Amino acid sequence: MSVSQLNRAARRLLETEFPLCRVAGEISSLTHAASGHIYFSLKDAAAQVRCTFFRSRAQLLGWRLENGQNVVVQARLTLYEARGDFQLNIENVRRAGQGDLYERFLRLKQKLEQEGLFDPIHKRSLPPFPRSIGIVTSPQAAALSDVLRTLSRRAPQTRIVLYPTPVQGEGAGASIAAAILRASARAESDGCEVLIVCRGGGSIEDLWSFNDEAVARAIRASSIPVISGVGHETDVTLADFAADCRASTPTAAAEIAAPECAAVLQRLESLERILRERFSRQCSDRAQRLDHLHARLKHPAARIGENQRAAVALGRRLALAWRQRLGGLALRLQDQCLRLRHARPDSKRRAERLEAFALRLSAALDRELQQREAILDRLGAGLEHLNPEAVLKRGFAVVRDSEGRIVREAATLTPGDAITLRLARGGADARVVAARSEGEEKNRS
Repeated sequence: MSVSQLNRAARRLLETEFPLCRVAGEISSLTHAASGHIYFSLKDAAAQVRCTFFRSRAQLLGWRLENGQNVVVQARLTLYEARGDFQLNIENVRRAGQGDLYERFLRLKQKLEQEGLFDPIHKRSLPPFPRSIGIVTSPQAAALSDVLRTLSRRAPQTRIVLYPTPVQGEGAGASIAAAILRASARAESDGCEVLIVCRGGGSIEDLWSFNDEAVARAIRASSIPVISGVGHETDVTLADFAADCRASTPTAAAEIAAPECAAVLQRLESLERILRERFSRQCSDRAQRLDHLHARLKHPAARIGENQRAAVALGRRLALAWRQRLGGLALRLQDQCLRLRHARPDSKRRAERLEAFALRLSAALDRELQQREAILDRLGAGLEHLNPEAVLKRGFAVVRDSEGRIVREAATLTPGDAITLRLARGGADARVVAARSEGEEKNRS
């Protein structure tokens, strides 16, 4: 990459990776440029770094930088690409030895926070269009001129009440707190609806009056909303935390307190124009609707006549429909009567047919009975021939062995076997004397 690309990448890396930081050291090589910028080196026993204090920030400093001063700077790390110089862009400078003040500030802030003095639930809303604004500051402060100039430009109709008080030095904190409480007590008589507590920028010592515990408690005890406009954007005091609204500068506090009159008037004119347009449009719409309703509106006599004619027409239609309905019902009735007459049964003829069927059924039943009796007689005769009792009556006997089995062959018998004889009438027990084969029995016969 080129040298310019390398320096640009290094600058971006430094500005991205390193946040706003505080650096302590001794001022050397101090230069006040004609442009208002201040250039110097910040060094300690082992190293030094170039610093640039731009005019927009330097003019807010309330004291003059000198070589040999021990300071603590609030700065951003960067790289001057043209020369490849590592440097600090200064945001704020305070004299060394202010660390004790800052520690006191943190301890008091923590104490008041634990008491709930800074709780957002206690914050009051500001009036949108205050008719009177109170200002607590020094009459000689440049911040007062900025606030008055801003209020005269934005809201010239607003009444201003000044509560003069020193804003720096011994006893300034008590005077500021007393002025705030005085404004709160006179709120009803003076009619102040919002109070601005302000002063210009400076070091932590210059602004220390607004870190006074009495000031914070007076702001919180005020019966009217308080806007804090102390110092500049990077300056933070206890008054900012206690106030109902914090502004970055006194001018910003005036802008927050009073809406811009021109913008309000412009907004009102815009709303008036919109209202007139809507009113005109609604009037036109209502006029058109009125014309339409007027066209539809009829005289009661005409409406009664129309209803009468409609009633007569409906009566005629009803009479015609009723006659048509009755005619249709009469035709249906005649048709049903004819169909009923044709469908009526001939009872005499049906009785004659029924009697003939009964005779035929009786004759058929007699024939069937005779046939069944003949078949039954024939079957009975056949069964009679097969009846064992009839065979026994002809002189035969049923022979059973000692186990009750019927004896069909003589070969199954041996002399001395006990047998039982069943006759047509009664029976007898016998014993086999001799058993003959079928041939022997035939020869014997």
